[in-house]
Amino acid sequence: MENIPQSRRKFITKLTLLIASGGLLIRYLIPRSSGMRRVLVSVAVTDVPQGGALLFRNERLALFKDDGGFYALSLICTHLGCTVTVTEDALSCPCHGSRFDRQGKVLSGPADRALVRMKVEEHDGRVDVVG
Repeated sequence: MENIPQSRRKFITKLTLLIASGGLLIRYLIPRSSGMRRVLVSVAVTDVPQGGALLFRNERLALFKDDGGFYALSLICTHLGCTVTVTEDALSCPCHGSRFDRQGKVLSGPADRALVRMKVEEHDGRVDVVG
């Protein structure tokens, strides 16, 4: 077997290039957060009916008010992404028949995950849904 000489300088150069390219790859793969909060919907507290919901089709979310306060649910079905419709007692997906309760929990499939709960902030007589 032939002994191939390798200089220390070549080894350090290759190692430096490997580390630098790994750092660039990590920076490319990890998303950057903007750090800014984005208000999707802002409504007056009095506009949300007690025990009811306000639907925002463009944002695909619903804002609810119950005894515990305000909460918002994404209207994107966790099965295949269809827009969920809201009825008096439940939420249902018209595409494949998944049903969710008013808290977003799955009642019947094919969806196997609950609807996404959005962050809600209440201040100065307004309710903001933040995304």
